[in-house]
Amino acid sequence: MRQSCTTSTSPTGAAPELQQLLARYQAEPHALLQILREWQGSQGWLSPDAMSQIASALGLTLAQVQGVAGFYRFLHTQPVGIYRVLFSDNVTDRMLGSEALRADLCQRLGVVPGQVSANGLVSVDLASCTGLCDQGPALLINHHQVITRLAAARVAEIAELILARVPAAQWPAAWFEVQDNIRRADLLLGDTCAPGAALAAALARGADATLAEIKRANLRGRGGAGFATGLKWELCRQARGTERVVVCNADEGEPGTFKDRVLLTRRADAVFEGMTIAAHVLGARRGFVYLRGEYRYLLESLQAVLQRRRASQLLGANILGQAGFDFDIAIHVGAGAYVCGEESALIESLEGKRGTPRIRPPFPAERGYLGHPTVINNVETFCAAAHIAQHGAAVWAAVGTTKSTGTKIHSVSGDCARPGLYEYPLGTRVSRILADCGARDTQAVQVGGASGVCLAPDEFERRIAFEDVPTAGAFMVFDRSRDMFEVARGFAHFFAHESCGFCTPCRVGTALLVKRMDKLAAGRGSGDDLDVLFELDRLLHSTTHCGLGASACNPLRDTVLKFRPAYERRLQSLKFEPGFDVDAELSIARRMTGRDDAGAHLENRP
Repeated sequence: MRQSCTTSTSPTGAAPELQQLLARYQAEPHALLQILREWQGSQGWLSPDAMSQIASALGLTLAQVQGVAGFYRFLHTQPVGIYRVLFSDNVTDRMLGSEALRADLCQRLGVVPGQVSANGLVSVDLASCTGLCDQGPALLINHHQVITRLAAARVAEIAELILARVPAAQWPAAWFEVQDNIRRADLLLGDTCAPGAALAAALARGADATLAEIKRANLRGRGGAGFATGLKWELCRQARGTERVVVCNADEGEPGTFKDRVLLTRRADAVFEGMTIAAHVLGARRGFVYLRGEYRYLLESLQAVLQRRRASQLLGANILGQAGFDFDIAIHVGAGAYVCGEESALIESLEGKRGTPRIRPPFPAERGYLGHPTVINNVETFCAAAHIAQHGAAVWAAVGTTKSTGTKIHSVSGDCARPGLYEYPLGTRVSRILADCGARDTQAVQVGGASGVCLAPDEFERRIAFEDVPTAGAFMVFDRSRDMFEVARGFAHFFAHESCGFCTPCRVGTALLVKRMDKLAAGRGSGDDLDVLFELDRLLHSTTHCGLGASACNPLRDTVLKFRPAYERRLQSLKFEPGFDVDAELSIARRMTGRDDAGAHLENRP
């Protein structure tokens, strides 16, 4: 594990290892993020010299390269520890004691959170939800290895291994075990069809008939928005352009969601099959899987599945028996940016840029990756498309409700006896899921992650469906011992941290939201603060550039309305209460002037 990049260079000015990396990506500017990620993986961080060499080789300015490197949480333009430890900071991890475990590890290693140890050995920091909520607390080591089910004894052993400089690859294998925890399977998780069966059915049916089948099934996207999949494919098919692209959104960053992690582990063939079927319908040649950086540890297994499919002619030329058809899939690994789950931001990232959402229209189906018409669906949607291609629209449409056909996979975590994956027909009541997962004395359920909806007990008979409670898949359970204000405050910090910073309402508004919530947490709240919070909610909903800012106040709004006592007990007065101690703010001036007499304190001034 090297800490700085080599300074030896070839005659062209670039280090030999870097030259090889650039050559592998054909010095393609759109591969910038992948080049930065892989170079950092071998060198530890992105030095100014390396970024300058990369900029020169790709025909980019240094500012462009630095802008991309500074955008993503997993890229480092300053040295970090040889051991980079990131604790998952989702609310479910904190409920399981992650904060105390992190403090214990820092104490054992003699490192301040967020900083590098004096000897450069280790740095300990936080990551947003790592998609391991069913087996937390969890952490990442050097971004590509995960450790689950943390406990005090394991943290002590980790500290000993780091201090002894034992490479992470030699740590106990059981630590890195990630369980699938499938608790209830239905159409998707229970499907055992052989690789190639769905594709064969689609080929026999033909492209037009396959599209018609997807539309008859009324399959809606499983990423949360619920847009009709068949209509999206049809719009892309009809758009102007000579090339079309298929993209699988595997950037599962919504806090509390981990269903795609299991589908990529258990049903990778079905995911790739669904993408290939979409390519058949669209006549696409290129496909991408955008794999979130937190799932980097899945890369090798996914590449192995792709290679097997290529060898078996389940991908690539000769699959469809049509002249000129040549479809293949590449895996693009993200670098830690929640906003890249938004489809236009994902495309920007695929193109090697900062993940800033685009202004729409045009939508990706019209102008997406490199300006080509592009279909973007998430992992679960492509699995569903493969199921429909093989078994037919009637089987899918017979499950669920009229407006919400088929099944939905739920990532259940929090205060329940059996966290894991539960697949139900859409239309299933919240109370049924709570009973099946062993939840007791439940105070609230956060459905759809931080950007979703918080349900109180009088809403537990509502149904999970697009016409009632839509969801991207997260289902976090909180019993009556939990402080719902702290849950909402944690989500507020998450949104402020994940804002891309492009638009002022989100960049500033999320920071102001955190400031007010922290003031309440410190016991200095007032009725005026609640009024300001509601005003921030209104402004963010109506003025932000994309959905991240518009969703930032969802947890606040729901918890204030449904769990108001959690806020009111933090109010010091019903009138205005200052957000800071003015006298304390003058402490620096007192130190500079050497004064600490009575007249230097505000409370003693007339």
